[in-house]
Amino acid sequence: MPPKRKILSSFVAFDVTYTDGTLSSNRRVPYTELGGLDGDEPAKWFIEAQDREIGAASGRPRASIKSIARTPARSQPKE
Repeated sequence: MPPKRKILSSFVAFDVTYTDGTLSSNRRVPYTELGGLDGDEPAKWFIEAQDREIGAASGRPRASIKSIARTPARSQPKE
């Protein structure tokens, strides 16, 4: 049986920690927004823009972002 191919996604998932202690998991950022010399820094800007839009729509703004980290890849259980 040939090995499974890794599926390349057009999105990268991030875990976001806010200054009020809340955590938001698997925030999707387009792959095209990342890379270059800035690395993952554009993801923070993208997520902050999403938070502003969500806060404006709901009337409850989010706290500022304390840190972001890529969501670890899930490992498949061995059979």
